[in-house]
Amino acid sequence: MSTAHQSLSHHQAHEMPNAEPYKFGIVVAEWNHVITESMAQGAVNFLNDAGAKSENITRINVPGSFELTAGASMLAQENYDAIICIGCVIQGETRHFDFICGAVANGITNLTIKYNKPFIFGVLTTDNLDQAIDRSGGKHGNKGIEAAATALKMVALKNK
Repeated sequence: MSTAHQSLSHHQAHEMPNAEPYKFGIVVAEWNHVITESMAQGAVNFLNDAGAKSENITRINVPGSFELTAGASMLAQENYDAIICIGCVIQGETRHFDFICGAVANGITNLTIKYNKPFIFGVLTTDNLDQAIDRSGGKHGNKGIEAAATALKMVALKNK
């Protein structure tokens, strides 16, 4: 199903598991900071609305999306129930985009397997800045909210 004309970020906090007992780590890439900041704020707001205590949400920043895996690995040493990785990679004129996106996706997947806890891929991989804006609080919603909802659902599933 195409998402070209819809927002997927409409999650009702009251329909979600209660986030109060859980601790969340959020790793945010500073590159494309206008985009990632909006996504990070959406994730934090969603978790708070779902019952997470502010003191149970820790955020760290890393220089770019490539460093999300290293930052998430650092947080994995702590007692977090889920770690949300937020970044934005915008296609350029070279293959750099492909290498970064593939490395980050594989790195986050490997962390999930290694630590047996949810590491959430909240990384936009867009063709241009307009698409990133549309997905970080624009007409297609906020992928930071979706990443937080995924983290909460996965934590609840793991703790059933």
